[in-house]
Amino acid sequence: MSEPIRNKKADFPVAPTPQNTPANNAPISSHAQQPGVSSIKEESLDTAAAASLFARNPALVSMIQGKLGQLVGRSSGYIESLPPVVRRRVAGLKGIQKEHSKLEAQFQEEVLELEKKYFAKFTPLYERRSTIINGSVEPTEKEVEEGKEDEEEDEEDETKDTEKKEQEDESESPAAGIPEFWLSAMKNQVSLAEMITDRDEEALKHLTDIRMEYLDCPGFRLIFEFSENEFFTNKTITKTYYYKDESGYGGDFIYDHAEGSKIDWKEEKDLTLRLESKKQRNKNTKQTRVVKISVPTESFFNFFSPPQPPTDEDDDASVASDIEERLELDYQLGEDIKEKLIPRAIDWFTGEALQFEELGEDMDPEEFDDEDDEDEDDDDEDDEDERGSASVEDDSDDEDGTSKPKKEAAECKQN
Repeated sequence: MSEPIRNKKADFPVAPTPQNTPANNAPISSHAQQPGVSSIKEESLDTAAAASLFARNPALVSMIQGKLGQLVGRSSGYIESLPPVVRRRVAGLKGIQKEHSKLEAQFQEEVLELEKKYFAKFTPLYERRSTIINGSVEPTEKEVEEGKEDEEEDEEDETKDTEKKEQEDESESPAAGIPEFWLSAMKNQVSLAEMITDRDEEALKHLTDIRMEYLDCPGFRLIFEFSENEFFTNKTITKTYYYKDESGYGGDFIYDHAEGSKIDWKEEKDLTLRLESKKQRNKNTKQTRVVKISVPTESFFNFFSPPQPPTDEDDDASVASDIEERLELDYQLGEDIKEKLIPRAIDWFTGEALQFEELGEDMDPEEFDDEDDEDEDDDDEDDEDERGSASVEDDSDDEDGTSKPKKEAAECKQN
């Protein structure tokens, strides 16, 4: 089936809608033509000059954005121009849509209650998992056997060798539980791995559990539990995500903001700060000295100091847009922990979850070729170059009619 030609105007008239119909009715003519003003051309616009003009006049940008904002949601006049009986029908459809929206909101509430119901069933499994990770208990034979069901038969020898090596290691220095389980799982989760620095790893090695709980109001709380460590005194560090009271267009909950608990850092152990040397000169004696100052730095623990929604003071569009982007990223990280990391922690620890991660869902598979195909294409190009050079060298033979046709290979390739 052939693909549609993009940017091609339709050959049939388009029905008027509130988006394409002006406030005043205009005569529709089959002979209508586009304006033929030759002085207006897109390529004649100096974008650099326009950008410079806007950069020097932030008030102008704010005014334009304000005017555009006033146009959003305003009627074009089409609905108002309809006969009263038609407008009455439109109002009736809007009434039906309101009933639909109520059901959508009810649906989302029931989905949340269903999630809570099954979360209560998941919780004992999470608690059992935590006791094994931290070495309080050992898995039962049944649990081990069920975990091995997915292993293939051709891996039996390798598994036996691994088990033998593990038994030798246990006889030398037995380890409790699974060391650095959560750190390893987080480092396999792409969005979280990008936030973890080398300095963070030393602290995250003391992470004993990650769990979550639902709030009484719409929202959830992530709970990170730590063993005693050299960085902070907290036993738990939490982050809570809140939703707005009103529902979205499709009845979905609307994210509002997040709050993180305070981390009680030990002296000079704050991983969100780094010491920077700075020279200072005495105005009177002209002597210089080097002082250490603390400056913010990248760290996973900045996750517990989430961005706050823009306020009325953030009238700069670029600032507000940056805040909104950071809010969206911060919320997505919380969702990744809640929906991916916690339910399938063992799969992230082993790396098996990576094969199910939808990293390329926005990528077009046709943009990528197999390496073998690329090699074949290169070979074909080389062959064509050789045939091309041969044809140049054999021009004298063509005149005698002794050369062979060169198109057969190309035709075979097409077939």
